[in-house]
Amino acid sequence: MEIKETPDLLVLRARKRLRIPDIKQAALEYAPQFEKQIVESGLKVAGPWLFISHNLPRDGKTLFDWEICRPVEKPERYDGAMELHHLEPIIVASKMHQGSLRTLFTQGYAPLVAEIEMSRHIFSGESREVYHGWNGPGASYQRVEIQFGLAR
Repeated sequence: MEIKETPDLLVLRARKRLRIPDIKQAALEYAPQFEKQIVESGLKVAGPWLFISHNLPRDGKTLFDWEICRPVEKPERYDGAMELHHLEPIIVASKMHQGSLRTLFTQGYAPLVAEIEMSRHIFSGESREVYHGWNGPGASYQRVEIQFGLAR
């Protein structure tokens, strides 16, 4: 586990209330919209895909607030249809998960949650997934940084 501050980011953002099993489909639906908006607006991508969860549940049935974001460089002017949003830096407990998305919760989230609980840090309610090495849905190898926001 690494404790660090996230970068100050400008992102294109879409938000949705969903369940954990719905994330894959939502990401597949939103990704082309982001790509289209980036091209149409002449934006430059400035980082990997970012999923943000608010009060992520520990089960697949509970609804929660989710955001899909794509960091972009600050444009001189923007009048696109998608929301351009500023993400303030936050302090997080972070761990890199390398492997299949099928093991993201058992081998990524669960050990990090246990480590945070043992350290006595307090969860802020925000968590993030940063897709550093995205190889497409169903690929056996991904590099996903899991981040849990910490209360100050």
